[in-house]
Formats: sequence, C-alpha cells, structure tokens
Amino acid sequence: MDRHDATPDNSNGGITPFTFSGPALAECRELMTHYPGEFSKSALIPILHIAQADNDGWLSVPAMDAVANLLGIQYIEVYEVATFYSMFHLEPVGKHVLDVCETAPCMLRGSDDLIEHIEKRLGIKAGQTTPDGMFTLRAVQCLGSCGGAPMLQCGAKYHEHLTIEKVDQLIEQLRGKETRTNYTDHIDTPAENGTTASA
Repeated sequence: MDRHDATPDNSNGGITPFTFSGPALAECRELMTHYPGEFSKSALIPILHIAQADNDGWLSVPAMDAVANLLGIQYIEVYEVATFYSMFHLEPVGKHVLDVCETAPCMLRGSDDLIEHIEKRLGIKAGQTTPDGMFTLRAVQCLGSCGGAPMLQCGAKYHEHLTIEKVDQLIEQLRGKETRTNYTDHIDTPAENGTTASA
C-alpha cells in the first residue's frame, strides 16, 4: 500500500502508535452504520475529525493508517483527503488553532490588521505555535462566512464581526479553557461576539 512521505514530525521513528480510544471507536462505528458497507468511505471525513481529536489535534501517519484500516480502504485514499483540507493538521498544533480568514471580503474588513495584532499578542507569526503549545495561528482561505467578515474559526466555532477587542476577549477565554478545541466539539448555543457553529 502507498504510504505518506515521512516528514520530521511524521516519520516512523519516535511517532507514538495510534489506537482509537473506546468512545472514539464507538462513535466511528456508529457513523459507519449510516452508509451501506460498500460505501463506508463516505464516513472518511467525519472519522478523520474523530481521529484528529483523539490524537491531540493532529493526524500522524499511524492515525491515518488506523482510519484506513477501520474503513477497509487504501492508505492513499486517506492521505489524499487529509492533505487536501486545511482543517486536517499533519503536524502537531496548539491546544487552540486560530484560523483567520484572509480572503478578499475579510481582508477588506480588516483581517490583515487582526492577524498582525494576534501575531504581536501571541509573539508568533502566522503558521507558528506558541512555545507553551497553547495557540497555533493560521491565515486561511475563505471559510464561507463572508457576511460575518472579518472572522476566524477555532474548533467548531466561527467568531464573526471581529474587532481587536473581541479577539483579545477570545484569546483570554481560550487561555482559561481546560480542554482542547476540536472540530468535533458540539455547540449547543451561540457564544458571545457573533459566534456560530461552522457548517
């Protein structure tokens, strides 16, 4: 079977073997019941989200291989999806990943200023993680919330109509959050500052 090219963080040496936790595996198996057996690959994206959340927020090669083995598909079928979508992280990331949209509508509403402010506030550049492993900052392409520009995504939540003050409030809220933010987080009610669930 084809395998993912090794990188410094995704090599065979030193990477912890991955096994789904009991609750995560149960959730995966429940998802698979939504599709006929021959179409089990249709559950790939949500199961990748579960694997990522179960692996400290990123998809190592062993985690992707476990997904392929669970679904009974080729490794390359998992790799080609995981490498296509920016919501899947192929290297370790911070506890909270701040994805700031930088495409035209958000840029016109000040996203560049927000990114610059977050960089200064956290002491990192876009694409980097804070030394304490708390935050990763990324400048990303359109997140489909142009009406809420400028905006960012953190886990499953969209934070819209952002200002410098709202960004500072969000960072402080996340600093006090004990658990990692994941795309699999369940959102019961909208949060403050124009936050909604992502699509």
